[in-house]
Amino acid sequence: MNEQIRQLAQEVGISVEYLTNTKQIHLIEKFAELIVQECVEKIETYQIPVGNSAAGEMAAKWTYASLKELRDDIKEHFGIEE
Repeated sequence: MNEQIRQLAQEVGISVEYLTNTKQIHLIEKFAELIVQECVEKIETYQIPVGNSAAGEMAAKWTYASLKELRDDIKEHFGIEE
């Protein structure tokens, strides 16, 4: 289990004993993965208004690149594979 997910589970009161049960670990990991994946999908589908100018298109490319970097950082932080 990813350490971030384990820490968050413990913060909400899920016991260490509960986290040692293989089936329970799988369920918690899957639940966390689904939440993170929904967040990632929101980032991937974010629409950036561009306008009709070259500067607007450049800003949109920079913003999209930043969003992709943020998406990748979130996935790495929570140990989510493609």
